[in-house]
Amino acid sequence: MAMTMKAKLADPNYRLNGHVCIIPSAVVSQAVAAAGADYVIIDQEHSPMGHETLHAMIAATQGTDCAPLVRITEIGEANVKRALDAGAEGICFPLVRTVADAERCVASLRYPPNGRRGWGPFVSHSRWGVSMLEYSSSTVRDTVCMLLIETVDALENIEEICQVEGVDCMIVASFDLSTELDVSGRFDHPKFLDAVARIEGAAFKAGIPLGAVGFTKEQTQDALAKGYRLIGAFDILWLKNAIQQSIEWTKNTS
Repeated sequence: MAMTMKAKLADPNYRLNGHVCIIPSAVVSQAVAAAGADYVIIDQEHSPMGHETLHAMIAATQGTDCAPLVRITEIGEANVKRALDAGAEGICFPLVRTVADAERCVASLRYPPNGRRGWGPFVSHSRWGVSMLEYSSSTVRDTVCMLLIETVDALENIEEICQVEGVDCMIVASFDLSTELDVSGRFDHPKFLDAVARIEGAAFKAGIPLGAVGFTKEQTQDALAKGYRLIGAFDILWLKNAIQQSIEWTKNTS
């Protein structure tokens, strides 16, 4: 049986590689999974992703060691339920701002009496390889709660958010966070660097695995050296970069 993402996160020496799928295609999530990624984040927040495509992209990872997570459009039980009932192994929550937000995220992944999730794994149990009645007891404990830290409010509350039971990992969302700090895309600005240092300090102290973007070998090595354990980037940007490189090889023959 494939090692769950939750089990990988529980091992402090395990480094995870995963990628955000903006392109709404099961071919893409299948390719990411087949390449050996530990997880894929299927993006409903910033892509033209329909629910049928979402299910197909989740199903395309079956038989691999790649955990399908879904970045939902906003925190809310209905959004979480739809993604998990399609077979997702976890949820990537955007725009977390407060402790109450983080607690709501955790609760939305769990069935009563420990949470607020509605029961209906008619589709999802097949992806997990269990019976429908076994699903709630055998899989909920392996469902991943990933928080995006991308708002000034989250930054100001980060120490308390890191203490919320049930949060499995966090991702520093550099583009959104720098924009909220009014230094959009200026990742070397002191204001941004100070914010990231505060997030790192709180997450590492609480023992929460932290993730970052790694578009280059240098970026990846720098993040790993700091203690980050989740590294990845975006499918559409990888594709564009590869095509641009091919164009350069073709046009610049000198």
